[in-house]
Amino acid sequence: MRAAGMSGGAGRARRLLARPGGWIEPRSEGGYAVRIGPDRRSRVVATVDEADFRRLVEDPGLKARPGGGWVQRRESQDAVAPAPGRPGFVEGERTVMGANGRMETHRANLAPSPIAWLSGRRDAGGRPWIDRAERAAADRLAAEAELALAGPSLTMRWDALPRCGGGSAARTEPGDRALAAGRRVEAALAACGPARAMVEQVCIRASSLQAAEQGLGLRRRQGKLLLKAGLRALAAHYRIG
Repeated sequence: MRAAGMSGGAGRARRLLARPGGWIEPRSEGGYAVRIGPDRRSRVVATVDEADFRRLVEDPGLKARPGGGWVQRRESQDAVAPAPGRPGFVEGERTVMGANGRMETHRANLAPSPIAWLSGRRDAGGRPWIDRAERAAADRLAAEAELALAGPSLTMRWDALPRCGGGSAARTEPGDRALAAGRRVEAALAACGPARAMVEQVCIRASSLQAAEQGLGLRRRQGKLLLKAGLRALAAHYRIG
């Protein structure tokens, strides 16, 4: 039997976060802890898993809390309707395993990715705007780029990613894996042809459609057509579908 106060789904966590002093933070052993109080000396009143945390990100929405963790994004003060074609943004931190095998914490957008958001859109005929093969290809490119950017000599900027390089065949170091991933990303982007820049902006830089169009100087909806073409080419490159 679970201990009282140490379990709970998204519904209960929402009610707790709505209380004065309610906040949530990652647990070292996995999952997320909901507390009510000013600091970590406050008792953990509920825990949620990754799936429930994602539900909280979507509703009621979360914002970074001074001192760590997140608090509820209150409708009356903080919620702003997103621009058309733009997914939401939740600033926070994500703990991942670094190239050295140690757990590292990085700032991250905890809202669904632009590709995940677009996957929920449908065309005039009611069909998903991004099909399963295109979504899988986009996710694979993002994963490869994350691996490439995890190299010890790289910064969190895609334009700093090495475009070529040798690497020793005798042994494989974390930097070698990052360089190999960088070459795979470069090949995948090259396969996108004229849509390369759009695919890079949305799939790797996690820019919304609107922001990517503006950044690339494209007309409204032109980027959408380019992205669709690029995702088709990306799926073909990865031989998905």
